Amino acid sequence: MRFELFIAARYLRARRRQAVVGLITVISVVGVAAGVASLIVALAVTNGMRRDLQERLGGSTAHVDLMRTAGDGIREWRPLMARLAQVPHVVAVAPGLYGQVLISRGARSGGALIKGILPADEMKVGNLLQAVNQGSVKELNPVNPTHDGETVMGGAPDSVQLGGELAPPIVIGHELAMSLGAGVGDTLLVTSPQGELTPLGLVPRYQRFRVVGIFASGFYQYDDGYAFMRLKDAQRLFSEPDLVSMISFKIDDLYQAPEVGKAIEEAAGPGFQATNWMQQNRELFRAMKLEQVVTFVILALIVVVAALNILIALTMMVMEKTRDIAVMMSFGVRAEQVRKIFLLQGLLISGIGTTLGLVVGYAASILGSHYRFIHLDASVYSIDYLPFAPRLVDALIVAAVSLGMSLLATIYPSSSAASVLPAEALRYE
Repeated sequence: MRFELFIAARYLRARRRQAVVGLITVISVVGVAAGVASLIVALAVTNGMRRDLQERLGGSTAHVDLMRTAGDGIREWRPLMARLAQVPHVVAVAPGLYGQVLISRGARSGGALIKGILPADEMKVGNLLQAVNQGSVKELNPVNPTHDGETVMGGAPDSVQLGGELAPPIVIGHELAMSLGAGVGDTLLVTSPQGELTPLGLVPRYQRFRVVGIFASGFYQYDDGYAFMRLKDAQRLFSEPDLVSMISFKIDDLYQAPEVGKAIEEAAGPGFQATNWMQQNRELFRAMKLEQVVTFVILALIVVVAALNILIALTMMVMEKTRDIAVMMSFGVRAEQVRKIFLLQGLLISGIGTTLGLVVGYAASILGSHYRFIHLDASVYSIDYLPFAPRLVDALIVAAVSLGMSLLATIYPSSSAASVLPAEALRYE
């Protein structure tokens, strides 16, 4: 062991003539550990939130959506889908007809975004239908002539059957089902604002649908406001024969969505515009990035306070060890070596605290990630538990910040120790 490190470690372990110096040293170690652990946990939470939101958004919805820049939708969508499926990196394509509706059951009602789909294609693009935990999506498969249903104008039937035929199927989100008090097998009245003009004015279109499935994605935005029906039923409800409002794509790397979206837009030709999941959620991820930076800065102040404690502890130790320093210097120890002794002592305090903080922070993050013991309000945070995602790069950044601040705190006391004059210090000894 080098001479400077040996003396620094010995000073750190030695019994103090002034107990307050030892107490401040312990407080410094605990302060550094608390600051580092807090930073690790906070960064793990923000990383976990970002990761889970990205995974859920990327899995629940399409990576790229294509729509017309003008007009009421895409009419020649079948040949266009077949052509765009050949674009590099595209692994799945699905059509969709969107429409805002009012869904009601008895006295309860709520707004929802209906998506008319081809189930086999939709399940390749998004995971919402795979999250069905009540009922089944099998009845959304290609239309059976005996289950087509019939659009009703001006009045709604009182039974599940319409004209001797079963009402067409619909799959809704868990939160929407809870707000409507609906379960599998219940009948819902779906009202579309896209009505028909009659001598009495504009009459909204409404139709009975039978709940065949309820999905729970864990993402409140979708569970509360999404519903799926067959494309043919949606076209009938919205009076849009053989038309889709959007073509959705799944690609092999969701983080390449901007580049692939541009290629899809160019392959589709003029009059089309592609958007991707990153653009649609840009503000959300920007806010999360800002929150991460602010959290880091605020919690780093704990490390600053701990560094000030190190400054106080070393300054008092220099005052206590003035005679020892003078004796060492009279034996030939250079001022530079004395400076290194107290620099190393400050780094030892910081290193011990940083190591303890990393262990505690990562242990807390791993336990939180495994057991998910902190639950959230999904209506506020979009997910129902607090996720943790500790990263090695965060440990390196936090350790560098902690050691760097502690090193700055040791500059003054180590310089003071190096400037001790042996003759003056030993004059009255």
